[in-house]
Amino acid sequence: MTLNSSRLFQLFKYTVYLFLAMNIYWFFAEEYAAAPLRYPDGVGLANIRDAYAATIDTLAWVILLLMFELETYLLEDEHFTKTVTLTLHGLRFACFAVIVLAFVGYTDVLQFVSGASLLAGVTDVCALPPGEWSWPYILGEYTVITPANCADWSTATEFYKLPDAAAVVDAAGLTDIVRLAWVDVINAGVWILVVVLLEIDVRLQEHGRFEGFALRASTASKYVLYSALFAAAVYWGFEGDFLDFWDAFLWLVAFVFIELNVFEWRQEDKAALQAA
Repeated sequence: MTLNSSRLFQLFKYTVYLFLAMNIYWFFAEEYAAAPLRYPDGVGLANIRDAYAATIDTLAWVILLLMFELETYLLEDEHFTKTVTLTLHGLRFACFAVIVLAFVGYTDVLQFVSGASLLAGVTDVCALPPGEWSWPYILGEYTVITPANCADWSTATEFYKLPDAAAVVDAAGLTDIVRLAWVDVINAGVWILVVVLLEIDVRLQEHGRFEGFALRASTASKYVLYSALFAAAVYWGFEGDFLDFWDAFLWLVAFVFIELNVFEWRQEDKAALQAA
């Protein structure tokens, strides 16, 4: 049995979707490991959104992606009963609400790291009580400072303490994590704009109005938005960790697939009108 190019393309697409689903676990593992250091008294209900912002965000996005895949590719016109349509729209609205909450979580993280204050009286990391402090070597990831590793972190003589946490970092490290927090906020905000725009595209396509100015405006807007997302992915590739870069790259590829679905849908509708 041989696979034609269309089947190979679909196999590749759903492999990307599978990798995105796997990222839910990897983000959870990363945030679960960081939670005790940021929340020494435990993660309460009020802190879940902030402590697991990336996990919640990714879960909602994966569900939203599958909803778009169903509506733009898997389901035929005859499948769109009132119940199916309301279910799809309801799930997408719920996911969008969670994504907005996750965006707020990213802004809270930015506020958290931006609130770092100078740690008075400490000029050497090794002077800190061993095993009681941690070092945020990247945004959201911490390592406990011990006598064996304390000299490896920094040669600076001034350090900053993150608010309400036994975490210390030097000025250069603080600058890096604040910039990464800003990239998280910008990236999340841009993705919200992308999904709003894509939702508009789908609604216009359903009514046969995704033509002319609407098509040109959507294309121009997406060029700007996807360029910003690509820039964020590149920044994570150089300054962040591999998981952030890998996740950003996969999401760009996944939404290229959704855009192709909409394009193919539009071409099929145009062909059907010409044949009528």
